[in-house]
Amino acid sequence: MESNQKQGGFFASIAAGFSSIGSAVHKSVNGVLGYEGLEVINPEGGTEDAEEEARRGRWRQEDRDSYWKIMQKHIGSDITSMVSLPVIIFEPMTMIQKMAELMEYCHLLDLADQCEDPYLRMVHAASWAISVYFAYQRTWKPFNPILGETYEMVNHGGITFISEQVSHHPPVSAGHAENEHFTYDLTSKVKTKFLGNSVDIYPLGRTKVTLKRDGVVLDLVPPPTKANNLIFGRIWVDSLGEMIMTNLTTNDKVVLYFQPCGWFGAGRYEVDGYVYNAQEEPKMLMTGKWNESMSYQPCDLDGEPLSGTELKEVWRVAPVPENDKFQYTHFAHKINSFDTAPKKLLASDSRLRPDRRALEKGDLSKASSEKSSLEERQRAEKRNREANKHQFTPRWFNLTDQVKSTPWGEMEIYEYNGKYTEHRAAIDSSDCIEEADAKSIEFNPWQYSHSSVN
Repeated sequence: MESNQKQGGFFASIAAGFSSIGSAVHKSVNGVLGYEGLEVINPEGGTEDAEEEARRGRWRQEDRDSYWKIMQKHIGSDITSMVSLPVIIFEPMTMIQKMAELMEYCHLLDLADQCEDPYLRMVHAASWAISVYFAYQRTWKPFNPILGETYEMVNHGGITFISEQVSHHPPVSAGHAENEHFTYDLTSKVKTKFLGNSVDIYPLGRTKVTLKRDGVVLDLVPPPTKANNLIFGRIWVDSLGEMIMTNLTTNDKVVLYFQPCGWFGAGRYEVDGYVYNAQEEPKMLMTGKWNESMSYQPCDLDGEPLSGTELKEVWRVAPVPENDKFQYTHFAHKINSFDTAPKKLLASDSRLRPDRRALEKGDLSKASSEKSSLEERQRAEKRNREANKHQFTPRWFNLTDQVKSTPWGEMEIYEYNGKYTEHRAAIDSSDCIEEADAKSIEFNPWQYSHSSVN
């Protein structure tokens, strides 16, 4: 009993310490800056850093004050498509481009397809799902795609990738990738909860991977994400909670727990869990950091490493550019480049957006005006469609009658219709197409191109 009391006292003191951090942070922000209800968290520091951390960040004071006047009434709300945000917090990439970053380490899916061991197959596939979180920790916001906007990639590991913005309200994106080993299908929607100086992001959607050799189908439920210090302090991103990947063919599954960031950064980035068989017995343990590497080791029914085995690395993040302004990886630069764009790029491609291109060149004023122009043109096209009683129809994906349940709600599913494969094959097999400079193509995702801004 004495031991338990001591332990309880220890954990109670830790909890009290966390409570005092929150109150100290609030006191610092309110006393110095005059704002109520905003929490500033420095993941690498303690309470003494709160005041200094609150003064940091990329906002100019007048921009921050203006933004807060707009946003304070939305605390507790889903702000997914509610507010037009200033370009100062954006990166020169759109959300459907960022979807393609899941393909950087797609060789792990190739290995999963070729793997004879069913549990090692799940290790490779789950490590692929984790690998994108290194890119997702970037603190710049991607542009919201325009309805009908696309992104295509045909130059990485034999993959053909196409994504499309298939709905504007609510914002929904769909993506499809394929090579000789796998197909990847994603319908993506997020739900958010704005908390003042942070936002919780819940990933509604369906990610389905089919491994071609054996026809294995994998389903993924990712963890939620939290973006901290949106207004005061330096923005940082954390993912916390469970990731579950299920083999729908065999009922094997991987359950990985993303540790939340603790005091002075304790536990940040850490991921641990197991591969289970259909009887829910642990077969492989997995451990690592989502910003660094993942390793695995066979285990017994108690989850302990098997005697005579060793921990083996299965994935490690590739080297990244030093001091990159937008924290891009080499792969992110690749998918953003016209040099790697496919022949006869679709006019709806994200690379062509004038706001994105202006921001990439460092012209914030032009990027802001171009962004506003695109958003107004999107509203004008919607008015045009409604006046003519027409509905928007995605070009490369079809809405199905399937509904996916997630821990955070339900959503309808879009499926790839195969037309892009035919489109790309026709282009690649033609010798008559005159190749134009992709940069000269005018961005045009509009189904009603005669829509005017009124």
